[in-house]
Amino acid sequence: MFDLIYTHDDFVVINKHPNVSVHKDDGDTMLLQIVQKQLGMDKLYLVHRLDKMTSGILLLARNASSASQLSGLFANRAVDKFYLAIGAKKPKKKQGLIIGDMERSRRSAWKLLESKQNPALTQFFSYAGEPGERVFLCKPATGKTHQIRVALKSLGSAIVGDPIYNASSVSDRGYLHAFALCFRYKEKDHQFVCDPREFSDFGKKWHSQPTSKVIEALSSPWSLPWPTIKTN
Repeated sequence: MFDLIYTHDDFVVINKHPNVSVHKDDGDTMLLQIVQKQLGMDKLYLVHRLDKMTSGILLLARNASSASQLSGLFANRAVDKFYLAIGAKKPKKKQGLIIGDMERSRRSAWKLLESKQNPALTQFFSYAGEPGERVFLCKPATGKTHQIRVALKSLGSAIVGDPIYNASSVSDRGYLHAFALCFRYKEKDHQFVCDPREFSDFGKKWHSQPTSKVIEALSSPWSLPWPTIKTN
């Protein structure tokens, strides 16, 4: 269900497994309660979220004070988040910024709009993967529900195995993974990377030769030449 990556006096960093709900879902026990019990901690606080489909890095605060501070960092866009994804088709463009307001579509889905009143902002680079697929490194500046999944669908390259935005794609999982997290907390810089290839049950596609080669080259995603976002 999860792996412990790092323990700090004020927070823990875990690797959430795919298809595990952060919130109580379909009668499941809330992930926080399971982590608390297995790590022997009194209480943990959720400061950001991952979709059930999404695996990877999740930051949990250990006390109310750190929860407030860390939540503030996310709210003020002071946390750099990097996600790996595998898209099912060649995208309309190979890199850039996806920007637009999001609204509910049908059932559990969201859609991207052309308006930009309170837009979702997602930067990305993409690389050649398996034939007919594309490997994406995404850096969302905002934290909207299903943001990356909707953004890649808008590029014409919906995520492989995504049950909502690519329902015709049959795979062993939805290929979206929270790969890295960077932030400054109490005057110290923190950088965490969680490589999906290190876990045998995280999906076969991460281990294919072209995809693995891309992931190897992205081991320090924060060092890539990410352009400054200009929304005006």
